[in-house]
Amino acid sequence: MKKLLLIGALCALTACSQKTERGDVAVEWDVTNNDSTYSNVQTIRLTGDLRGVSRLAFNQFPRGQRMEGTTDTLIEIVPGYYAIGSPAFASAGANDTLVFKYVAKGKLGIVSERPDAFHLVLTDGTTVPVVAEYADLAINPTVDNACNADEIYARNEELAAGNAGVYDGIPSFKNVSFTGGESTVNPAEIEFTDEQQGNNPEAYKVTVADGRIMVAAPRHQWARIGLRLRNTFGTEPLSLPNAVITDEPSLPHRGLMLDIARNFTSPEDMQTVLDLMATYGLNVLHFHPTDDEAWRIDIAALPELTEVGSRRGYTPGADGSFLEQIYSGDGNPATPGSSNGRYTRADFVNMLRYADSLGIAVIPEIESPGHARAAIKAMAIRAERTGDSSWLLNEGAAVDTARYTSAQGYHDNVMNPALEGPYKLMDAVADELLSIYKEAGVELPAIHIGGDEVPHGSWSASPAIMELKAKEGLETEKDIHAYFVRRVADSFAKKGIKTAGWQEVALDHSDEYNKTVAPEIYGINCWSTIPSGTGMGVVDRVASAGYPVILSNVERFYLDMQYAPGADERGLKWAGWSDEFCGLSGYAGELCNIPGAKVIGVQGQIFSETIRNFGDVQRMMFPKMLGMAERGWNTQKTYTEPDFKAAVTKELPKWDIAAVTYRLRTPGLKVADGKLYGNTPYPTAVIRYTLDGTLPDENSPVLNPDEPVDLAAYPDATVARARLYSSTQASAPVALRLK
Repeated sequence: MKKLLLIGALCALTACSQKTERGDVAVEWDVTNNDSTYSNVQTIRLTGDLRGVSRLAFNQFPRGQRMEGTTDTLIEIVPGYYAIGSPAFASAGANDTLVFKYVAKGKLGIVSERPDAFHLVLTDGTTVPVVAEYADLAINPTVDNACNADEIYARNEELAAGNAGVYDGIPSFKNVSFTGGESTVNPAEIEFTDEQQGNNPEAYKVTVADGRIMVAAPRHQWARIGLRLRNTFGTEPLSLPNAVITDEPSLPHRGLMLDIARNFTSPEDMQTVLDLMATYGLNVLHFHPTDDEAWRIDIAALPELTEVGSRRGYTPGADGSFLEQIYSGDGNPATPGSSNGRYTRADFVNMLRYADSLGIAVIPEIESPGHARAAIKAMAIRAERTGDSSWLLNEGAAVDTARYTSAQGYHDNVMNPALEGPYKLMDAVADELLSIYKEAGVELPAIHIGGDEVPHGSWSASPAIMELKAKEGLETEKDIHAYFVRRVADSFAKKGIKTAGWQEVALDHSDEYNKTVAPEIYGINCWSTIPSGTGMGVVDRVASAGYPVILSNVERFYLDMQYAPGADERGLKWAGWSDEFCGLSGYAGELCNIPGAKVIGVQGQIFSETIRNFGDVQRMMFPKMLGMAERGWNTQKTYTEPDFKAAVTKELPKWDIAAVTYRLRTPGLKVADGKLYGNTPYPTAVIRYTLDGTLPDENSPVLNPDEPVDLAAYPDATVARARLYSSTQASAPVALRLK
């Protein structure tokens, strides 16, 4: 089986000299017995200088992992972080090999489900990163779920019919009126006039005439409009038909949620995100710096939040001064990378100012009462250090014996609404955010409080909850949740702050609750479209209750889902697959069916469980984000899918120049009259193929669309594989069985 050598970027950032001093230590990973839907067997082969090693640690999504046999042990440090212990480590030598096997539930079919971030744990507790070599899932015959190349071929033929003109961009202009003649213009020299256009604060007018590009718009929109026009027309002189463009967005909220808690995106890279958002007409960054796995923004009054919550590593120890590693890392809480990092006050102020210069508002999310493990751990450390227990967010396992499991597998991630600590925390954070926004000189539109995924049973055994229920007449978990939301929203309202939340904040509450809370709400992110017993979907139920809705539907706008089936497609697949056309079909009028509903916008989500670097962030954004951007700007039908594909194709060379990582659609394959044909949705991309069972690479032969391969010359070939190459990117591979 062919192998892919993957050396983690974190290794380059850490003291890899430790590994060099110990000799060459490497891991090989493979999966077998993977043709069953019930389990698979994964094999880890560890080789090299293993003296002084006590464990091998790694991250992997929890799938009920257990070791084969009884000699070795698999320790779950936290859900998703494991360490293999074995008596074989005690006698391992300077040039040794140890083999470990463990069983996991289900079928392992995509790269995001493999183990990650292998590191040795030495007997003194230090950690050493390890080079990892992975079996190619895409050519494992039991996991070959990309054998749909003939379907892709038909799809590529359909998309090839599209066209995009010089005035076609993303998002598309509302109206272009041609006035006759042409002008040679320089998009680098746009002339701006400070002039309001109608009632929409984002409306503007562009006139192309007499060799000039003239824009009339409010001054605060100039930077964003300039980015958009230069992206559409380029930065070099060109000839354009004379025209008048009148344009404005259909929806006031066009957002991107980026989760920097689970895996970190640096302040420098966030500036690039903001540039790209503005270029494609987005105007709200839903900033997600807190979750179970991290707290990434400094709060001056509570330094433990980032001291503990922004660092992850191997077992925190008695002082609990960092969190356990999850998703990625090298076991070292001091190593920069996707596992560790925070935004200082200065970082956040600078980000706010930069976003404001581009016409982008920033809504921070402070997860509560669920998804709060990082804050809970940090406030427990604060109580131990100061003796002040008033900041505690739960009663602790010794008092509260409730046993629950969150969606991500945690058993200790929920605040207790009967304590004062959660409200003190939310107040202190709100005050700090107000101060930060004031220093930046920008408006705080709202604080998003999360409010989602509180696991059933979280408050079932808390003495404080029992007292609260008796005092306030609360009966159900929903009542307790509503009590928390109402107190926080009321507190924010007294400070002049609007509240935002996920759908649970507004879903199926009492009329009295809705009447009180809805006026304090900026917007509710509705991610689910599953109907209840009433037959109404989540969006319609939230809208009917009087809340402003932000369409965040998982099937349309979750950018962290896989683009398509395929072992090499990074991302998650729990909600199916979604590409740029899924977002393009996300029409507000179809996703919400309530007459008079207050649908304020659409939003794309990037939860970062599978993110390992900024390239992964960009690949999830592009081109998938563009369909959502088009629907936020234009709620009525605009592009056909072929024409939209043509408009997206215009963006590829711009991304190449700007060094933006993006996802290429895959080539198609079909067999007709004994010949292998290939096609591509991009005119300048190159198809490379193999017929020997291996994956194609940049040195494989080219399959020209108009020059099919005669399969008679390859009588032993059983599968054709192909991959697309542009000047900077490669697509995921596809496969077509020949026999």
